[in-house]
Amino acid sequence: MNQQHQDERVRIHEAMDRLLAGQATASNGSLTVVALAAEAGVHHMALLKRHVDLKNVFYERVRNETQQVPEPEKRLRETVTKLKRTIAIQKAEIEELRQLVSRLTLASAVLVQEGGRHAEPDPVSHNVVPFPRSTT
Repeated sequence: MNQQHQDERVRIHEAMDRLLAGQATASNGSLTVVALAAEAGVHHMALLKRHVDLKNVFYERVRNETQQVPEPEKRLRETVTKLKRTIAIQKAEIEELRQLVSRLTLASAVLVQEGGRHAEPDPVSHNVVPFPRSTT
């Protein structure tokens, strides 16, 4: 590891300590990777690419030292809850559609069955042209 990476890591560790102590100097003080990067004076992609281990350490410290759930985890949990709700609604709709298909299939079969029983055509008005009945 080169000196620049080593310096970044030291600054990130110091920034973690300040954020968790509530003494932010260069960020808004939120317990997020973006705030950590701003506090450390590094681009947030450095935490997501070069220093992933420090990002994970930060979130672990947030969880343990502040008894809070990190923001990304909160957002993921909310998304999972919404998706589960959506899945439940869609399952209910699918079941309702399956029942409707069954009823329509039965109604169609009854109508086809009854269609063959009528030997005499229905009375037709003088201005209506009847469609020929199918024999199948």
